[in-house]
Amino acid sequence: QVEFVESGGGLVQPGGSLRLSCATSGFFFSNFDMAWYRQGKKERELIADITGAGRFTNYADSVKGRFTVSRDNSKNMLYLQMNSLKPEDTAMYYCKCKYCRNADWGQGTQVTVSS
Repeated sequence: QVEFVESGGGLVQPGGSLRLSCATSGFFFSNFDMAWYRQGKKERELIADITGAGRFTNYADSVKGRFTVSRDNSKNMLYLQMNSLKPEDTAMYYCKCKYCRNADWGQGTQVTVSS
């Protein structure tokens, strides 16, 4: 079955950095656009996505210039480098293939930005 396992979250001070990882299995990873989502006090939000070969990326305005999404297709891994973190980035972060509506969400990884 399709699975997503997020890791790398934690407690970080404002201005700090974290690198999230997403291990995937159960599908031909390189054929699929992938995305990072987060859910804090508002509805789940798509914050970054990347095309199958990693050529194109897009970001929500809230994270643009601070976050970088990347992937390693040889390892079926998705990453999110988060820099200049702000308290408003506090949320549960999830990864998922962008168009896999039938796949279950993973458990996510919690990011808390606080001094």
